[in-house]
Amino acid sequence: MLARLYSVTLEGIDGIICEVEVDVSRGGYDRPTIVGLPDTAVKESVERVRSAITNSGYKHPDTQSLINLAPADVKKAGPAFDLPIALGMLACSGSLQSDSLKRHLIVGELALDGRVRRVNGALSMAMCAAENGFSSIMVPLDNAREAAVVQNINVYGVASLAQAVGYLSDELPLETTTVDIDEIFNVASTYDVDFSDVKGQETVKRALTIAAAGAHNVMMIGPPGAGKTMLAERLATILPPLGLQESLETTRIYSSVGLLEKNVALIATRPIRAPHHTATGPALIGGGTTPRPGELSLAHHGILFLDEFAEFPRHILEMIRQPLEDGTATVSRAKGTITFPAQFILIAAMNPCPCGYFGTHMRKCKCTPRQIERYMAKISGPLMDRIDIHIDVPPVTFYKLRSKTRRSDSAVIRDQIIAARETQTRRFGDGPVMTNARMTHKQLEKHCALDELCVQLLKQAMAEFALSARAHDKICKVARTIADLEGAEDINAQHLAEAISYRKLDRKL
Repeated sequence: MLARLYSVTLEGIDGIICEVEVDVSRGGYDRPTIVGLPDTAVKESVERVRSAITNSGYKHPDTQSLINLAPADVKKAGPAFDLPIALGMLACSGSLQSDSLKRHLIVGELALDGRVRRVNGALSMAMCAAENGFSSIMVPLDNAREAAVVQNINVYGVASLAQAVGYLSDELPLETTTVDIDEIFNVASTYDVDFSDVKGQETVKRALTIAAAGAHNVMMIGPPGAGKTMLAERLATILPPLGLQESLETTRIYSSVGLLEKNVALIATRPIRAPHHTATGPALIGGGTTPRPGELSLAHHGILFLDEFAEFPRHILEMIRQPLEDGTATVSRAKGTITFPAQFILIAAMNPCPCGYFGTHMRKCKCTPRQIERYMAKISGPLMDRIDIHIDVPPVTFYKLRSKTRRSDSAVIRDQIIAARETQTRRFGDGPVMTNARMTHKQLEKHCALDELCVQLLKQAMAEFALSARAHDKICKVARTIADLEGAEDINAQHLAEAISYRKLDRKL
């Protein structure tokens, strides 16, 4: 007897509909067989399904079975096929009689006692189901709130194989899972830290405000203990709140790699990723036998903080050059390529020298000029060209540490940034470019027009600091953002001079 159901597999973070065909033959086969390019986890489902069916009180077919997962040329990975295979077995043996099997997209991992365990990527699976015309999706109960974020599809969460059989047999009513998205954002979109926690560093705060307003990348250079990490951790608190579409894109990345916390339906705050300088290329960019997102994609719509920037191997740093330009991370394999979204603000932090105290009065620097030169040479010129703002982070004096002066909190700064972002939204419309940092060359020529005084100032800076064409464009984009923060229609010399001052490392590289 043949049963046909529908499930879904993930390729990267995208879902692909799979047809699950279960054939229980009277004559039997030599052994239980799964075909359709399954990985080890899928092949092992045969034994999990056998125990789950038996321990749930149903009879496992006496004869062997053949399971086909179509399309046959797509790699099937993970344990999400356990539940549809088990239901197909029961349908073939007569223990389940239902006309609604084909109307549901079904996913779930089975425990040996018949419990349904959560799976990775439930949000992407639900989005795939909705896009392909399915009216309902059956998921593990622990994934139900995550999947219910998707509109226009009924989500049924099941805790056991017996519960799934009872519902599909019309013997057990099951309520659809719903979530209040507005409530999720109101409750979850809060931070435990605030920009007002940082004492002193007003110049750095100004630079980070500009970076947040235009989505510019930042390099901070300063001695240990100056507050670089503290500042980077609080940058997210002044960024505009995540929109629903941004939240969905970020959540599905975390869901696909199993990093979404239990009972969390949506990621409502901007992610902050801070990989260690020993991280490998695949850990940053993404990869693996079954390609999965790396740290760049996990920072999507958020912040990638690379502390001890010069301690990363140079070949690892060169890998992030293209994602900084394109906003995507591409993993290439013999069978094809997978592209993951990776639009983030890069915050890089480094010491001015190996010992960390060159140019400061905290301690005497012990490094030789040759050591300092080698240290700075770890970062290539083309990579620094892609970082819009370079800023010194000096040590904080005792007076500033003990100061009781009221400092601007994140909410006040965020309101300024939201106003600047709204200006950019009106400027660029509904296209793919939403911030000044991602302006194309044509848009830059249109929106970053300079008067004669500004042209002469920029010409002098390029000659004096030997700036590249990319650095020229970065200065114009940052100047445009500074003008937006001030509500100015045109870029003036003051805006341009401040933008030029943020090209500190161009004078050394």
